[in-house]
Amino acid sequence: MKELKNSLQFDLVGLDDLGLNVHSNTLKKWYQLMHLGRLLDDKAARYLKQNKGWSYHAPFAGHDGIQLMLGLSFRQNKDFLFPYYRDMLTVLAAGITPEEIILNGLSKATDVASGGRHMSNHFAKPEIRIQNVSSCVANHALHAVGVARAIKTYGGDEIAYFSSGEASTSEGYFYEAVNGANREQVPVIFVIQNNRYGISVPLNVQTANRYVSDNFEGMKNLKRIIVDGTNPFDSWRGMQEAIDYVQSGRGPAMIEADCVRIHAHSNSDRHELYRSKEELDEVRKLDPLPRFRNYLILNDIISEEEILEIEQANEKEVEEAAKRAEAAPDPDPKTIYDFVVPREIEFCPVHELQEMEQADYDDSLPKLTLREAINETLKEEFRNNPNTFLWGQDVASKDKGGVFNVTKGMLQEFGEKRVFNAPLAEDFIVGTAEGFSRYRDDIVVVVEGAQFADYFWPAMEQLIELSHDYWRSYGKFIPNVVIRLASGGYIGGGLYHSQSLEAVFTSLPGLRVVMPSFADDAVGLLRCAMRNRGVTLYLEPKFLYNQPFAATPKPPKNYCFPFGRARVRRTGTDLSIITYGTTVHWSLRAAKRLKEEHGIEVEVLDLRSLAPLDKTAIFQTVKKTGKALVVHEDKLTGGFGGEVAALIAEYAFEYLDAPVMRVGGKDTPVAFSKILENAILPQVDDIYNAALKLAKY
Repeated sequence: MKELKNSLQFDLVGLDDLGLNVHSNTLKKWYQLMHLGRLLDDKAARYLKQNKGWSYHAPFAGHDGIQLMLGLSFRQNKDFLFPYYRDMLTVLAAGITPEEIILNGLSKATDVASGGRHMSNHFAKPEIRIQNVSSCVANHALHAVGVARAIKTYGGDEIAYFSSGEASTSEGYFYEAVNGANREQVPVIFVIQNNRYGISVPLNVQTANRYVSDNFEGMKNLKRIIVDGTNPFDSWRGMQEAIDYVQSGRGPAMIEADCVRIHAHSNSDRHELYRSKEELDEVRKLDPLPRFRNYLILNDIISEEEILEIEQANEKEVEEAAKRAEAAPDPDPKTIYDFVVPREIEFCPVHELQEMEQADYDDSLPKLTLREAINETLKEEFRNNPNTFLWGQDVASKDKGGVFNVTKGMLQEFGEKRVFNAPLAEDFIVGTAEGFSRYRDDIVVVVEGAQFADYFWPAMEQLIELSHDYWRSYGKFIPNVVIRLASGGYIGGGLYHSQSLEAVFTSLPGLRVVMPSFADDAVGLLRCAMRNRGVTLYLEPKFLYNQPFAATPKPPKNYCFPFGRARVRRTGTDLSIITYGTTVHWSLRAAKRLKEEHGIEVEVLDLRSLAPLDKTAIFQTVKKTGKALVVHEDKLTGGFGGEVAALIAEYAFEYLDAPVMRVGGKDTPVAFSKILENAILPQVDDIYNAALKLAKY
């Protein structure tokens, strides 16, 4: 505690630079906000004791100086503020009203942060650009860097502010965020509120350095500033220094505020179990509120009577705000499905859709491979919308366009401001896409989430974030992100080059998941994904990129079709194969053999869209044939086919003449040896034998 400056009084260094009015109006306002924040903090604790709400509460007492100055530095409707769960005073000073804070704490329907969907003490007001962030500590650093990248791209003068505690800087994605901001020199200020405890874990377990900002000493464009976070004057000095540096264009800034945690981490924490009485007594002496109060009186800046007037007015304001908030409506259970996935935009000419669905392909026409279809559609949509961007690993290196050349030629046509490489950090790639799309509603970000789908796992926490951004913000923020992934096997790729991830993706509400098996579908699905708002996982079966049997004539201009619309690839009456991706082609070959060798007519349904799923088409084909074989490349256990089979069993059971059967990959990792890979992944013979067995049932 001795390292904190001015335990009972505040240093006047820099005070004269504030101007003459600071001794009256400005300092009065500072105290009014600090006191008002404390009343709200105490009110939250009382609500907890009364069991009225605020089931999660993280007190800010001891962080007052830095939170006050962070909030006052934020410019409403201009800058972007990403607070964390302890930032009550920050958001109060930034423009959220006491009533809005209490509405959040009580999880009311009129809570401006989330309508009661998010945890209490997670404050936001998107209307004035105070961002809704999740409980995954410090992952919003990536979003702040992403929006700061957009600010720089569009030549804006806004600033992105990120705030969190010191312990969460141990997360790998925080390093990715700072590294990326430093490399790109974007206008973001990282504010670290260091109270020396990550819940019960002391600072020396997080880092060997006394100040966590010292961990970033080698980053040449990063301005590092240490302030006394209990002292509003020193915090103001540090904020001004950071703002001046960032506005100069030289790079990002990091402010580390030395704070104290007067209370427990949260209402669920008992800090007396790991903090001594002596430490807690010493911490209370450093309480910023009484120290600032004494400073104002002792320096004749404000009288005792004026202080009491401010305090009484604050008490009245909190009580009136509480009455209004308590009377506000609770969330309606009927609204739980609102804002899960954005409504689809209707922009597809119906006649073009019908032509492509019904016409037999003319083999004399020039054809596009699946890879060419994706490449050309990307280019067409980039020409259509100048606010479309693409980044990822290896996507823009001279004449190379990704590992599979899917983005070939895009850098040359659209330039490095719109198409560029990212560091080898999948979480950073996806997280900055989320943040970048916050800058303007018409921005569309396409990222190659990983060189191979298997390498996407480090970005899963950001994908989960994306999946509930829209729902969590009660429809106030829609991330516009298309995540492209080269998926699946059959290429002899082995571990980390052959996995299928769709079963994981489809388990997350809020995401669209699509997988084309032919070039024309690759066009329609990608165009639909890029023209609609929301998050789409666009899975590209890499084995099919250049296969002639997946090629089709080029679709008409603006060709597209709605999400959740399956396609009958082959009609039949004896049984149905329901499939998607590469196994569509194996299923068609198996169906052809069954017809030729046994006269069995197999209907093959290509799902194309897994989320949303065309349940109607599934039930129709089952009703028609009475038998269903579900086929996919992914391992059988936990594969998406289990969901399809369950739906058929629940909703189409009366039409079944046999049990639902499945063909999938073996429950093993995918091997590198082609001999072993062939034994693991579904082959035409596997589908043929299963279908024959089902037909004879």
